[in-house]
Amino acid sequence: MELYDVMRTTPATRDFTGEPLPDDVLVRILDHARFAPSGGNRQGTRIVAVRDLATRERLASLNEPAVRRYLAQLGAGESPWNPLSPAGPSPAEIEATVVADSFIRPVLTASVVLVCCVDLGVVAATDQDLDRIGVVAGASVYPLVWNVLLAARNEGFGGTITTMAVAQEPAVQELLGIPARYAVAAVVPLGRPEQRPTRLTRRPVGDLATWEHFDGPPIDGPPGGAAQLT
Repeated sequence: MELYDVMRTTPATRDFTGEPLPDDVLVRILDHARFAPSGGNRQGTRIVAVRDLATRERLASLNEPAVRRYLAQLGAGESPWNPLSPAGPSPAEIEATVVADSFIRPVLTASVVLVCCVDLGVVAATDQDLDRIGVVAGASVYPLVWNVLLAARNEGFGGTITTMAVAQEPAVQELLGIPARYAVAAVVPLGRPEQRPTRLTRRPVGDLATWEHFDGPPIDGPPGGAAQLT
């Protein structure tokens, strides 16, 4: 596929046909994905590919506590799990929230589940002393994860980045033998999509990018000009 077509048609795929993802295709996906950049080119990522159903059932169950809070906050009109505001629903309300099947099913029905980790000993977390949640370390792992999804799309497969199990990171580490120095960044189910991917709908460039300043003019053409970027 042409690169821009892949970028515009790689959705969050959660429904799979059950068709196997052959080992040689998975190797090809990872072989291309590994060229993603990382801080200092230290390449501190590790991926655990899980096919065993019992292990995936345990991973799926580890999603549930975070999903309950997510859905409870959503039902309360909140932005779930945002780091700026505490959860409004009480612990009892969260615990009573029913876990939607859509959050669990992909881990069970995918052909393979990739648990993506990053070695915290080699990331340059330059925001670690700021008074907010750190995000910079993700620059050394999420480009690789996205490359996996782009490569999978090119091969006719798909998946999605899930993070609900990360809230139970110690249990995930114990389940898969992941050393404590490795952060679990994402759980990515991969398989053959049930539906044919189409071009996605996203906000226009002018809604997300501005010239020179946060409140600057939108980037929908050159500064002072009327030409549209395509």
